[in-house]
Amino acid sequence: MPLNIPNLLTWARILLIPLVVGVYYLPLPMAEQNFVATAAFLVAAITDWIDGWLARKLNQTSAFGEFLDPVADKLMVAAALVMLVELNRADAILAFIIIGREIAISALREWMAKIGASRSVAVSLIGKLKTIAQMTAIPLLLWDRPIGPIDIHVLGTWSLWIAAVLTLWSMVYYLRKAWPEISARSR
Repeated sequence: MPLNIPNLLTWARILLIPLVVGVYYLPLPMAEQNFVATAAFLVAAITDWIDGWLARKLNQTSAFGEFLDPVADKLMVAAALVMLVELNRADAILAFIIIGREIAISALREWMAKIGASRSVAVSLIGKLKTIAQMTAIPLLLWDRPIGPIDIHVLGTWSLWIAAVLTLWSMVYYLRKAWPEISARSR
């Protein structure tokens, strides 16, 4: 495992997961718990962008980094969604759709890589839009307090529904791209 700045940022993102979840088990006022969880999630989301950019800019891409980066993303999103369900801020069905898709598409990508066809399930625009919707919804729902006249909970809930729709859409997109390989190998 190469120790470089992008990989260290990815590890830092993984280390933020217990903070996002654990702060809700500390004897702090809810407003402080929300602040800490939201800040940690936002830092993780920003480092996700920065580590990819740095890896390309500094020519420090690695097979390990390419493996660990999406794992860190999925762990962070899954942990935050489970916590939001626990806090009654997100519907369990939406969390299930998003987490289930992440597991299914990760497995599909792994299988496609094993058969040498990973290019057909490379990240698409719809996948990027799904990520943007998730990374908008989750901090809004973690914060869960109005900002002036803006009802953050409603905005976060709508963003999560949009993320779930984009999640399903992107899953169908990736499955359609992989279908020729799936059907050729199922005979």
